[in-house]
Amino acid sequence: MLSIKYILENEEELISKLAVKNFDANEILDKIKSISSSKKDVKQNLEYCQAEMNLISKEIGMLYKTKQIVEANEAKKKSTELKEEIKNLSKEFNNIDKEFNNLIVQLPNIPNDLVPKGKGEKDNIEIRKGGTIPKLHKKALAHWDLAKKYDIIDFELGNKITGSGFPVYKGKGAKIQRSLISFFLDQAIENGYNEVIPPLMVNEASAFGTGQLPDKEGQMYTMTTDNLFLIPTAEVPVTNIYRDTILKADDLPIKTTAYTPCFRREAGSYGKDVRGLNRLHQFDKVEIVQIQKPENSYDTLNEMLEYIESLLIKLELPYRILTLCGGDLSFTSALTYDFEVYSAAQKKWLEVSSVSNFESFQANRLKLRYRSKDSKKTQLTHTLNGSALALPRILAAILENNQTEKGIKIPKVLQPYFIYDIIN
Repeated sequence: MLSIKYILENEEELISKLAVKNFDANEILDKIKSISSSKKDVKQNLEYCQAEMNLISKEIGMLYKTKQIVEANEAKKKSTELKEEIKNLSKEFNNIDKEFNNLIVQLPNIPNDLVPKGKGEKDNIEIRKGGTIPKLHKKALAHWDLAKKYDIIDFELGNKITGSGFPVYKGKGAKIQRSLISFFLDQAIENGYNEVIPPLMVNEASAFGTGQLPDKEGQMYTMTTDNLFLIPTAEVPVTNIYRDTILKADDLPIKTTAYTPCFRREAGSYGKDVRGLNRLHQFDKVEIVQIQKPENSYDTLNEMLEYIESLLIKLELPYRILTLCGGDLSFTSALTYDFEVYSAAQKKWLEVSSVSNFESFQANRLKLRYRSKDSKKTQLTHTLNGSALALPRILAAILENNQTEKGIKIPKVLQPYFIYDIIN
């Protein structure tokens, strides 16, 4: 959430910067200014009435003490009228304040100056590539056919049990899932991240804190009876560990990792691009989250970028890194880099990770602050997160790129976890 001070004092800059996200802020800002003026007027009237009420209360006591009964009764009558007026003004102020806050949260985060202009994924900018795209044998298959051939993932059974987008991993398919999760967690821990196992459901305050509400209601599964949400990513519960918290400067950075299943409705996702593991409603992911001082957050973003890149290098997967353009940038992000791996059988790039700096946008919603030793004042932290990594498309690429006529080779870094060196 953007600060109210910034919104009211930097209108032209805000309009210009949000235009990079293809967001027209003019109408909302006009409403915000109008409501802000009304809010100020009502607040002044309310404070005036409250001050009058305090004076009259003291006056009534003095009048009764000096036995000026008529005057005291008149003052009591005026006091009753003021109480009613204060009640009405308080109600009006609360209604205006609610409307004001509802408008504020509709404004997305400001993009960093590094964010290129553009309308969608075609306008994202590739910053570098790595790895080698393999040449497959003539009878190479897509991962959904490999899954059936080696009986490691059953998409039809998942559809029977739950529905499309909920696969069942079997035998060595389940084992390679566990191997990837363990590998990613071990790598994160070696790089200074503290592992947690968070809840898989969050409340409304948590979903609001990281920006899923009110922007992404349609993407989340809702437990309506208890007003809880299945998590779309571990970012949500992990970042909310520090909601309503004042940290010490010496505590930063805080580095946290978590493995969780993730649940996304992905409404409107159909067609060949979502076949097999390409897009699921339930999938496994290891997430990394950092809470950092503002002046260090972009160095941290680069550090996270290099860390995620190291995972893809170790898995021997061909990859590329993209800077997301304004039109493809999320509501909450100031700058995001996407990682894609190349699927040799599908002959296309598959997104496997996003690493983002939210600057103080989430922290403002979360009321997440820190205080330096020599200061009584607190200031907002910056929050960052990245997928390290999401499993479905990583697994798809491993299966497809490593297939041979004798079976599917397992990357060397996974063999200590998987035990076998081939699926056949």
